[in-house]
Amino acid sequence: MPTVLIIDDNAAVAVALEVLFSLHDIDALRAASPDEGLALLDQQGARIDLVVQDMNFSADTTSGEEGVALFRAIRKRHPDLPVILLTAWTHLDAAVDLIKAGAADYLAKPWDDQRLVATVRNLLELGQANRALNQHRSDELRGRRELERYNLRNMVWNDPATERVIALACQVARADVPVLITGPNGTGKERIADIIQANSAVREGPFVVLNCGALPSELIEAELFGADAGAYTGAAKAREGKFEAADGGTLFLDEIGNLPLAGQMKLLRVLETGRFERLGSNRERQVQVRVISATNADLPAMIRAGTFREDLYYRLNVIELRLPPLAERPGDILPLARHFLGPERHLRPDAEAALLAHGWPGNVRELKNVMARASLLAQSAAISVPDLGLPAASAAPQASGHGATEQEPDRDAIASALQRANGVVAQAAADLGLSRQALYRRMERLGIARP
Repeated sequence: MPTVLIIDDNAAVAVALEVLFSLHDIDALRAASPDEGLALLDQQGARIDLVVQDMNFSADTTSGEEGVALFRAIRKRHPDLPVILLTAWTHLDAAVDLIKAGAADYLAKPWDDQRLVATVRNLLELGQANRALNQHRSDELRGRRELERYNLRNMVWNDPATERVIALACQVARADVPVLITGPNGTGKERIADIIQANSAVREGPFVVLNCGALPSELIEAELFGADAGAYTGAAKAREGKFEAADGGTLFLDEIGNLPLAGQMKLLRVLETGRFERLGSNRERQVQVRVISATNADLPAMIRAGTFREDLYYRLNVIELRLPPLAERPGDILPLARHFLGPERHLRPDAEAALLAHGWPGNVRELKNVMARASLLAQSAAISVPDLGLPAASAAPQASGHGATEQEPDRDAIASALQRANGVVAQAAADLGLSRQALYRRMERLGIARP
């Protein structure tokens, strides 16, 4: 049950508030003076979710100075604690000043029960949501700190979905088992394979890459296993295959679904025994290779169609890591865009909005190309929407007029406002032209923790 601390020297007022809150399942503590209220906060601060305080405590004063001093003392000790100011003497200037300083609300006596309860409930819900958000951010930071002990190969990300894949990749890196990385083209599957290699027991060995989709099917086997001279037309001399080159390290087979059935059978044998023959040779060779494969294909459907061996699939798929498309990890879009641009250029807010609105069918590869194009075409260090060259639908945020995007501050604008206001949300909201509740909603949606 949430708890409200009532600080008021009028016992009748304190009792009335206590009864009102109890009728709405809100517990209440009472204090008759500022000193008593601050002492209760020191003793039971963790239990108290909100303060309702009077502004005048001496019988012969209506200045509100005591209330101002009490409010500032509470803010100093508990900067995140919501405070509602309650007084029979309403001074508009003082109310505005304290709201700017972070007061949650300012109500005159006699108060409206319905409005007061609604305000208290809203503030309690916002406080709960903010605590949950802070906990979420704390968990994210803790997860990042745990990943810092691994070699992440300068991977850039900020989305929880990507972090889960990276964490699992680091977890399985030391296990000597095949890993299958699935996901659409251009999502960064090779980067995940690189992280696995960098944290594996064979990290000092070679990391060899073969894109099975970039070669004609008749040459893939020669690339994998090597070939003796004369093994096929044009093979004038013996050549080493990727398995031999990767001996003692890792072989990354991208687009494994393009491997022909004959090559699949040989690959299965190598995975089971570590042995193979070059094309055109009867001499068996032995290697010790960690195999990581990747595909954007639906391998179970290929198995049903008879174009991919089921036994090979289960041999490759001891551990599967699914890397989502970029559209499903929007938290990565802007950090990656800034990374591709480099430190000498920056994105205007309208460009950031356009990047977030785009569907990215080409995933990270498309984003990298868009940033390269923008860097070449931009006339200044600030990248705007026209520089991106995105389809018209994605460029909508830059349109002139009174659209929501122009009126809504982005993450950087909110962070700057909070910094200028020294973390006082009410003051930052006023600076941005928003209500406090609207700013809280945007902070929650954008994952911005309250300072």
